[in-house]
Amino acid sequence: MNRNTFTRMLGMLALTAGLSSLTTSCINDLDQIPDYSANSEVVYRDPAQIEQVLARLYATFAVSGQSGPAGSPDITGIDEGFSNYIRQYWQLQEITTDEAVLGWNDGNLPSVNTLQWNADNEFVRATYDRIYYEIGLCNEFIRQTTDAKLSERGITGDAANTVRTYRAEARLLRALCYWHAIDLFGGGPFATEEAAIGTNPIYRTRAELFTFVESELLALDSGTELLAPRAVYGRADQAMCWTLLTKLYLNAQVYTGTAKNTEAITYAKKVLAAGYTLSPVYANLFLADNSTSSAKNEIIFPVTFDGLRTKTFGGMTFLVHAPVGRGVSPTSAGINNGWAGLRAKQNLTQIFSRSNADDSRRAMLFTRGQNPNVDSLDQFSSGPLVTKWRNVTSTGKGGSDSQEQGGEGNFADTDYPMFRLADVQLMYAEAVLRGGSGGSVAQATTYVNDLRTRAKAPAVTTLALNDILDERARELFWEGHRRTDLIRFGRYTTGNNWPFKGGVRAGRDVEATRVLFPIPNTDIVANPNLAGRQNPGY
Repeated sequence: MNRNTFTRMLGMLALTAGLSSLTTSCINDLDQIPDYSANSEVVYRDPAQIEQVLARLYATFAVSGQSGPAGSPDITGIDEGFSNYIRQYWQLQEITTDEAVLGWNDGNLPSVNTLQWNADNEFVRATYDRIYYEIGLCNEFIRQTTDAKLSERGITGDAANTVRTYRAEARLLRALCYWHAIDLFGGGPFATEEAAIGTNPIYRTRAELFTFVESELLALDSGTELLAPRAVYGRADQAMCWTLLTKLYLNAQVYTGTAKNTEAITYAKKVLAAGYTLSPVYANLFLADNSTSSAKNEIIFPVTFDGLRTKTFGGMTFLVHAPVGRGVSPTSAGINNGWAGLRAKQNLTQIFSRSNADDSRRAMLFTRGQNPNVDSLDQFSSGPLVTKWRNVTSTGKGGSDSQEQGGEGNFADTDYPMFRLADVQLMYAEAVLRGGSGGSVAQATTYVNDLRTRAKAPAVTTLALNDILDERARELFWEGHRRTDLIRFGRYTTGNNWPFKGGVRAGRDVEATRVLFPIPNTDIVANPNLAGRQNPGY
């Protein structure tokens, strides 16, 4: 399946038009059976239809429902545009930190900006529901594609081997979602394809979920089913597996109390030897043709978007539109209008100031006519604007849905680079500085300087651990990493304040329990196995 075929399939949701929607409870999310008009016994006898179901597993990260861009949502209890996986995950990772602010007053969104959410917050609940919805879909796919099922349905030979690759991809996508659950919520409900249909998911601690994800990733790595690195752009392959292991191990001290920096180095090195190369131009990573330009050689795992085939008001539509307004014109972003919501905090400007004025990444902070400080949450003039995400190609043309191409200018072609090489280089460097074995400070310094050289910033001659935190902010800002990074460095709840943190204009330290989001009350009420399992502080 080539890249163009795969991207088209992300928009082919007719097969799954009958997928059951979530309510605001996740009581059966982990063991649901999609309600196909053609039932599982029909769909899973045909490798071509199995491929389409696999495409739906990928599409769930990109789109928000069955009809696109709105009208038949996957989950309920929140506006469909807000409910999108990437949009919600990005918001919890960025607007709860020193990098971004979202100035709208929808529902309880301001409390997410200020780290004052509770267990009834609809944006926290939508993220949780979205994660477990995808896990449930993956469980069913894995359940229906065992060797026994394939044999029973007459799928043999090369066709069976192809479906085994699909099944491995589904396991990897499920591991990704469980990692998101570990990182955001700690412990939580748990089920695999082995769970009996209709039963309440059991509770597993954060450490237990860590062990499951680790074991799944190691099993996938030792198997032969996953695609080789870079075999098909947009697919979950061996390099994605290694990158996810690197992330899991780098954060193991937070998740389990036991550091695993040596293991992080081991798997980072596998990625670093897999043939990926840095895009010569940093900005190209965030443009409408990042799937075909040199940027694709740096991207390890994207969530793919197509302006004509994956229409949603979340995902890249959100990330391209929401920062546009005032001095940043819609035309420059390849869209028809700006939503005037997202801005940066001055803390990000200060991190760039500690580097060098010539750092080209800094040019993505737009300050002309803006108050350099966030003195108001809801005033779009308050804080630098960010021009990182655009629906324009590296040659200056608008995306497929741009008005330049005869489209409406709503939906972006830009792919979301969830994992990319630069991140792995920085993770290697951090794991070395945290005392992991199997790497070297000299190599770590080289990897950091590769990024700084691309950005036209001066090379560093010495490297300290806090340098990595700053360099991750410069290189990866607004890509959905910051909250996890700050927690790992002990800079999230205390000792590092930003505007309106804790609801105070100057910012203040907040409760240590804010390193985790609460399990939504709706699920605790619905699932007896979660009784008494709420995260501390909620």
